[in-house]
Amino acid sequence: MSESIRGFPFRRIFWGAPVFRDLSGSTAPMDWLESPAAHIFKFDVPGLSKDDIKVEIEDGNVLRVYRVAGGREESVVKDTVWHIAERGGGRGEFSREFELPENVKVDQIKAQVENGVLTIVVPKDTSPKASKVKTINISSKL
Repeated sequence: MSESIRGFPFRRIFWGAPVFRDLSGSTAPMDWLESPAAHIFKFDVPGLSKDDIKVEIEDGNVLRVYRVAGGREESVVKDTVWHIAERGGGRGEFSREFELPENVKVDQIKAQVENGVLTIVVPKDTSPKASKVKTINISSKL
């Protein structure tokens, strides 16, 4: 991968692993906003609670959001046959991954579910960064 692509913070969207992986034919529509202080992700997750959703950081800077696989209701009646199962485990499953830019504070990420919307706030590190240029002293002998 060329150096210009490697430095692009959203390269996973275009060149890496898929940003969106559809597990069941259903998705969680989302918005990704950027303010001067943070990246804000909003997912529509109607009917889901905080226990139904996982938010993780993988590999140091990959935000992964997914629905925890839910089990079907166990039938109380012996020898019951399911003909249609739309309300349980498979409905609304999703998994999305985003490679975050370098200037975020992954240890300060916050997530909240309210009124069917999962909001994830990823604060930016606004402190000035030290220069990545390092000067090497030149001597006449090695």
